[in-house]
Amino acid sequence: MHRLFDRRIVFVGGKGGVGKTTTAGALALMAADTGRTTLLVSTDPAHSLGDVFDMPIGNEETALGPNLTGLEIDPEAEAESHIASVKMSMKSLVAPRMYQEIDRQLELARHSPGTMEAALLERMADLMVDAKRRFDLLIFDTAPSGHTIRLLALPELMAAWSDGMLGYRDRSRKLGELLDLFGKQHSKEDEFGMIGGSMEEPDESRDGRIQEILLKRRRKFHKARELLTDQEVTAFLLVLNAERLPILESKKTLDLLAKFSVPVAGMIVNRLLPPDAEGEFLRERRLQENEYRDEIDQTFEHLHRVYIELLPHDVHGVATLRKIGEVIVRQL
Repeated sequence: MHRLFDRRIVFVGGKGGVGKTTTAGALALMAADTGRTTLLVSTDPAHSLGDVFDMPIGNEETALGPNLTGLEIDPEAEAESHIASVKMSMKSLVAPRMYQEIDRQLELARHSPGTMEAALLERMADLMVDAKRRFDLLIFDTAPSGHTIRLLALPELMAAWSDGMLGYRDRSRKLGELLDLFGKQHSKEDEFGMIGGSMEEPDESRDGRIQEILLKRRRKFHKARELLTDQEVTAFLLVLNAERLPILESKKTLDLLAKFSVPVAGMIVNRLLPPDAEGEFLRERRLQENEYRDEIDQTFEHLHRVYIELLPHDVHGVATLRKIGEVIVRQL
């Protein structure tokens, strides 16, 4: 945990509403104050990064202060860009008469379940692979329950999908060779698949381009997973409150992260009642909170834990974030 800022990638995750954005913002400020160029990225569709920094942040990198840049990924914009890129790639591989069908199919895909998440995960992978070249530290403020596990599973999904596509193309070519053997006439621009032939381009050249497109995406996701599971590069921080549901979700998240060998640096126990808070209601709340704190200390005894007290006001603005960051850094 004390080497947190020596990593290149930090994920801040946990149940919704526990204070992930505040924690991520505070850590990013502290890292930037040490001179590390830092990119803070929100992947939560309900972005609140701009709210806590008290300034607008959008889908373009925005300067938040010395050495600190913010970005709120817009899943819809990413999906739009992703689909446009796929259209361009596919139209370079098919006969012109198939363009209209490609447009139709991809317009349908735009509204399919999972399209925006797939585009978001691809953008995250791009940022991870490219981060070392541009920034000292990349911090992700992840959506509730996070995208980390799905990002870990993508290399296998991409391998199965691309192998299936390449296998289909190979079978289609063999069918064409068989038809040639029996003297049957067939067009290289036939109806057997979207990726038909082109009279102007040799079949082998087009196959190579298809394969390269698929393999390039596979390599990118494999590289992202290598970075995710490298404890010298990546750290995962869990944020939770001393309450029943955040504790239960943290247990599940830790089990999944352990299954994929993702390094967990520690956890932030957020919004604890200050010891000088008075009144019967607060006394009752503190008794319950103390029970949950004991459970946290026992259940997660193998993890470094940082404790942050509840503030008397909302968190917004750099001054408040820096104050929280200083509390965290003192306990690292």
